[in-house]
Amino acid sequence: MNNVLVNESDELVMKLLHYFITERGYNPIVLHGAKNEIWLENLDQDYKIVRIVSDYIHNNEQLDFDMFKTKQIMKKIRKKTLSFNINALSIFINLGDNVSLKTEEKSENLTIVNVKSIKDLDKYPTIIKIFPDICENTDFKEEGLNLFMKLTKEINKKNEEESIKAEEIFKAKKPMVTYSLIIINILIFLAMYLFGNGSEDAYTLLKFGANFKILIKGGEYYRLLSSAFLHIGFLHLIFNNYALYVIGSQLESFLGKAKFLIVYIFSAVCGNLMSMIFSTGISAGASGAIFGLLGALLYFGYNYRVYLGSVIKSQIIPLIILNLGIGFITPGIDNAAHIGGLLGGLGITMALGLKHKTTNFERTNGWIVTLIYVGFLIFMGFFN
Repeated sequence: MNNVLVNESDELVMKLLHYFITERGYNPIVLHGAKNEIWLENLDQDYKIVRIVSDYIHNNEQLDFDMFKTKQIMKKIRKKTLSFNINALSIFINLGDNVSLKTEEKSENLTIVNVKSIKDLDKYPTIIKIFPDICENTDFKEEGLNLFMKLTKEINKKNEEESIKAEEIFKAKKPMVTYSLIIINILIFLAMYLFGNGSEDAYTLLKFGANFKILIKGGEYYRLLSSAFLHIGFLHLIFNNYALYVIGSQLESFLGKAKFLIVYIFSAVCGNLMSMIFSTGISAGASGAIFGLLGALLYFGYNYRVYLGSVIKSQIIPLIILNLGIGFITPGIDNAAHIGGLLGGLGITMALGLKHKTTNFERTNGWIVTLIYVGFLIFMGFFN
């Protein structure tokens, strides 16, 4: 097996693939029509796209056309992943002698390098700065077929691990917390008729814990949460419970039960704190908490935009904008609670973090932003 001859360029491609996939967490991108080139993607890296090109480029005109084609594909990836900026690295391993590329060439967000062997990477300061361990982690004792088998095995193992992580996150689970919240909403709604004068009666709403600024400032802080389980009228109950079912069923599966419940409660409180700032009347409803779930879903979708990029653009963002727009033009809707819950859900989800995605640094920033936000709401609601 050690005597099997292996093409040097194929060996180089395998070493680079092994490094970027197993050491740097890149994932292959499937592009229709792309021949003799491999696209890799990791939106958490400085170079979000790495492209390994084994096609023979025989002159500068062909290289210019390749750069043009690459930039067009990058634009599509940027739109799909909702990325404001994408830096890409094209590694050419088969440039002809007529191509006048001596050192790394940069054009807008695209960096081009010419690599004939791993040692060639040392002459590119940008690559060594971003990938300081690339030469060390592409140096193997094995040769020939043994090397191919080793690299292939480790790449497949890494891809299998990533698939297991993705399946763990996206596998459908029973949304028991969501179902429980819906049941609580319904039971309290019925109780308002059994032990009060109905869900549209002001005295009954206050009795069951509706949001009312004067009473909250007087020490009845529980209203910041209890009001999220009250609904004014049957249609209000149906609409909010349906929204909770649709959004909550997905998000609870993505976040896990504990984090989901924390996001829901925190968003409800933030929504009611924001409502205190702009409203002096009686308000109730789960919509602030539901908008918080939308904020959490937005954060989740952005971090998993490789999987959900089109869903964010076509469903999540339009849904948020549409509902906020309806709130601004329709009398009687507490849009302040919606905005307060939305921002609260976004912040607390960042603070709690997403499995396999959020770093400790991002969590710390999330907690800082969230605490500042809550402090602002409390100050404006109680002391202003």
